[in-house]
Amino acid sequence: MQNYDLHLQGGTVVDGTRAPRYQADVWIKDGKIAKIGDDQGASANQTIDATGFIIAPGFVDLHTHYDAQIRWDPWCTISGWHGVTSVVLGNCGFGFAPVKPDFRDRSMLMMTRTEAIPYESMKEGMAWDWESIPEYLDSLERADKGVNVIQYMPTASLMTYVMGLEAAKTRPATTDEREEMKRLLHQGMDAGLCGFSIQRLGPNSVQADYDGSPMVTDTMVDEDILALAEVLRERGEGFIQITQAEGPIKKDLAFLEKLAATAQRPILHNVIAPARRDPEVHRRPLRWVEDCRERGLPIYAQCGTGRSGFAFTLEHWNLYDASPAWRAVTTGTKPEKIEKIQDPELRQRLVEEAEAADRRLQVIQAGVGGNPRHLIVQDVAGHDALEHYVGRSVGDIAQEEDKHHIEVILDLSLAGDLNVEFLGPDKGSNAEFMAEMMNDSPFAIPGVSDGGAHTKFFTGGSYTTDFLTWLVRDEQVVSLEEAHYRLSNLPAQAAGFLDRGTLAEGAAADVVVYDLGELAIDPPWIGNVEHDLPAGEWRRVQRALGYKAIIVNGEVTFTDGQCTGATPGQLLRHGVG
Repeated sequence: MQNYDLHLQGGTVVDGTRAPRYQADVWIKDGKIAKIGDDQGASANQTIDATGFIIAPGFVDLHTHYDAQIRWDPWCTISGWHGVTSVVLGNCGFGFAPVKPDFRDRSMLMMTRTEAIPYESMKEGMAWDWESIPEYLDSLERADKGVNVIQYMPTASLMTYVMGLEAAKTRPATTDEREEMKRLLHQGMDAGLCGFSIQRLGPNSVQADYDGSPMVTDTMVDEDILALAEVLRERGEGFIQITQAEGPIKKDLAFLEKLAATAQRPILHNVIAPARRDPEVHRRPLRWVEDCRERGLPIYAQCGTGRSGFAFTLEHWNLYDASPAWRAVTTGTKPEKIEKIQDPELRQRLVEEAEAADRRLQVIQAGVGGNPRHLIVQDVAGHDALEHYVGRSVGDIAQEEDKHHIEVILDLSLAGDLNVEFLGPDKGSNAEFMAEMMNDSPFAIPGVSDGGAHTKFFTGGSYTTDFLTWLVRDEQVVSLEEAHYRLSNLPAQAAGFLDRGTLAEGAAADVVVYDLGELAIDPPWIGNVEHDLPAGEWRRVQRALGYKAIIVNGEVTFTDGQCTGATPGQLLRHGVG
C-alpha cells in the first residue's frame, strides 16, 4: 500500500496547460506530484479536504525585488501570501552581487532610492558573506526560503564591480573591461544564474540612484549590452529582462530586436499595460512582439496587470524621478528635502514643469502615482490644523485657495513635516483590454509585481489574486484555465523552469488550493501599514483571503492565510532544484 506525504482530496484540478478543469485527488511525495487521480487503498501523512476548492500550480512571479527581503522574510510576502511559489531576483539590473566589501553600504543606499527599500532594514537584516556571484548564490542557497528562487546577474552591480561607479555611469567599457564582464557572467552562469537584467531609461530615469543621478545601466551603451548577450548565445542558456523606454520608440524596438537576434535567448520586455480608452496602447507593442516571434526572435511581453494603488508622502516618494524638478526636490535627507521644498526657485521649476505639459512625464506620473492634480489627501499624520483637507483632491484645494496644484502639495507637505499622505485615486481599469492581452497574445505574461520594492506606497505583489478575482470571477472575461496558464505555465517557460508551472505527475509540487468565491485582497485598494520589517521599519501590506493551502516543494507554507513556518523553497540553479 502506497503511503504519500500529502493528499489533496476531492478538488477541482486546473493544471496550467489550458486543459479543461476536472475533479481529482492529488497525491504528493518527496516534493513531487506522485499521482493525480484515484489511488485505492493509499494513505497519506496529511490530508487536505479540497472539496469545492481549486487545485492549481503555484504562481511564478518573474519581476520582483525581494533581493534584500528574502534574507529576513523567507516567504517573500506579500507575494507569498498570494500563492506565489517561485520568484526571480535581480530584476532591472539591481542587486547585491558581485560587490566589493567597501561598496556594500553604497549598494544598499542605491536600493533605498531606486527601489525604495528601507536602508535601516537592509542594514540590520542582511548578513553579508559574499563578494562574487558564486559566493552570493551559495549564501542564498544556505538561507531559509519559503519560495523557490532564481537569480539574474544584476548588470548595474556587474558594471560597478568591474569599472567603478563613476566610470560605469559616464563612459562605455573598455575592451578589457568588457571581456572581464563577460568572464564574470560566464562564471555566474556556471554557478547557476538564469541570465542578466537591465533598466535603461536614460538620464531622466523614473528610478534614479541615491544621489539623483541615473542608475548605472540607465546610460549603458548598446555595445556593452550586446557583449553580455553574446555570452548567453555561446552557452545556449539563460534569458534577459530589460526595461527600456528612452528615446524614439522605433529606435528602442530596433535595439531589442538586435538584442534578441544576438542572444538567441528569451527577452522579457517590460512593460506593456493597457490604457482605459485607447486600445492601440497595448495592441501596437503586442503586434510588434508577435511580428518578432514570426521572425524567430524570442521576445515575451511582460504586462502590467495589477491594479494596486499608491499612497505616499514626500518624505519617501521617489517615483516622479523622471521629472528633473521633482527628482531635485525629493533627493536627500528629510531636512534637505524640507529646505529644498521651501526654495522659491525650485518650487517655480516644479510649477513650470507641470505647465509644460510634457506628454511622457504626464503618462509616467499618472501611471505610477497619479496625476498630481488628482491626488487625494488621505492622512495628515495627526496635524489637527490640516484635518479639514482629508478626503479632498489637490485640484479642489488649489481652486479654493487660488494656488497652483503643485504649491498645494508642497505647502501641505511642509505643514505636516512631510508626513501628509497623498492617495492616487482609483483610475479604473479596462477589463476588456486586459482580457484581450491575456486571451489573444500568445506571449503576454501577467504581473510585473515589483514585489519587495516601493514598500511604503505600493503593494503590487497581490496581482495574482487580483487577476483571478477581477478578470476570471467578477468580469468573466478570462477563463480559469487561461488564467492559470498565464500565471504559472507561461512564465515558467520563459524563465526556463524544467519541472514547474503545471500540475503533472513527476513535476515539483508547487501548488495552490483556493476557493474562487472567497478569494479576496485585504484591504482591497491601499495596503495597511505594518511595522514588521527589521529595525522597526514599516511597509504597506495587502493580505490574501480564500487560499486554503499554499504548497512549495510538497510542504504547506500557508494554511488559511497563516504561515506554517516551513521553508522548503530552493535556489533553482539553471532552473532546477
